[in-house]
Amino acid sequence: MASKTTSEQRLALTFADTWSRLERRLDHSLSAIRGISLAEYRLLRALGDAPGSQASRVDLAQAVGLTPSGVTRALRPMEKLSIVSTLKSKRDARLAIAALTPAGRELLDDASGVVDDTMKSVLIRSPGLAARLGEFTSLLDDVGS
Repeated sequence: MASKTTSEQRLALTFADTWSRLERRLDHSLSAIRGISLAEYRLLRALGDAPGSQASRVDLAQAVGLTPSGVTRALRPMEKLSIVSTLKSKRDARLAIAALTPAGRELLDDASGVVDDTMKSVLIRSPGLAARLGEFTSLLDDVGS
């Protein structure tokens, strides 16, 4: 006898399916218009939101859910494109600090517009959600903590 899907299971599966479709859509939009992936945008956003647009790789890893070595691998191509630079910490010479360059700031600003436009097109399909976006975002923050 098959077990019935519980409301908690349905929530988990719906959330995963919705995120998967949204992730693909954002990734496609960012890639087609700005040439970056959603993962790269998330790193740039975390870096742009950090004090002075600078953060350690450990802090970036915590912000985006990667390992510090994963952040290092992801930042390497961005450094070659002069979107991000690496600075040595003033307190600890062993600590590398990632910093957003002016070109990186411009890319982040442009890519943020792409994310806004993509999300607005998604929210058109759900005016009830669009009207309560702040509340929904707070609920998701609660679920993620």
